[in-house]
Amino acid sequence: MRPDPIAVPGDVKLDRMGASRQSRGMTDMPDPAAAPAPAPEIASLSFEAAMGELETIVRRLESGDVSLEESVALYERGHALRAHCEARLAAAQARIEQVGFGADGRPAGTTPFGES
Repeated sequence: MRPDPIAVPGDVKLDRMGASRQSRGMTDMPDPAAAPAPAPEIASLSFEAAMGELETIVRRLESGDVSLEESVALYERGHALRAHCEARLAAAQARIEQVGFGADGRPAGTTPFGES
């Protein structure tokens, strides 16, 4: 025997927590106007541009105002952006050199970042 459904006015749908999806701006159909414009290829993005897009994706996912399908697509793009940012940071770190000093306090040469 199924329990009686919760009576709600009009065409309002409730989520797991009992909050109205309509009141939170969520619907079953995605809003085509809210769909993101095609983004540039990740490999061509600078670190700053990739990080900015990643921050935008995080805000959208945290807002809860995107469909499940769009959330998955955003998560996948965010994952790729994160990997791109990590690779850019690793490349920059590899290019940084530390100046080594001899016993007399004078510069004795350079070594790659992270090596002593």
